[in-house]
Amino acid sequence: MKRVLLFLLLTVVFTSCKSTSNAVSKNETKKENRNLVNNLIEKATDNIGVRYKAGGTTKSGFDCSGLVYTTFQSENISLPRASYEQAKIGKVIPLNDARKGDLIFFKTNKSRQINHVGLITEVNSDEVKFVHSSTSKGVIISSTKEPYYKNAFEQVNRILN
Repeated sequence: MKRVLLFLLLTVVFTSCKSTSNAVSKNETKKENRNLVNNLIEKATDNIGVRYKAGGTTKSGFDCSGLVYTTFQSENISLPRASYEQAKIGKVIPLNDARKGDLIFFKTNKSRQINHVGLITEVNSDEVKFVHSSTSKGVIISSTKEPYYKNAFEQVNRILN
């Protein structure tokens, strides 16, 4: 009888320890992901004001996909170099499910394929803000409320879980 009670007691203790460690692990993973997203946004927004440069991936100038490519590379996350290739990575999600750290893609100037990308920095009920490199203003933060981007919007991709 004592052995059975000891066995049951040990089973309860080990089972509860196991489930507690899973809960901690999930919370730690969420926290790590939040830190990663914040690091990516900070890295990208540190470049606000840097001029546009076709093919650029440095502080001397960025194009849109170069900014995203370099930003993710800073956290050892490899992405393709071109925006239309970046649009094939991760999971396409609805705009209203967008989160900070997701990538937002556009077809600008009546392009048939995706030719512009930004990193989402903020999401409100009716607006998504993103950092990107525009040909006219360099690295800036823009909004889906702006008619140009509202009309050119194509998709949002979740790269990070």
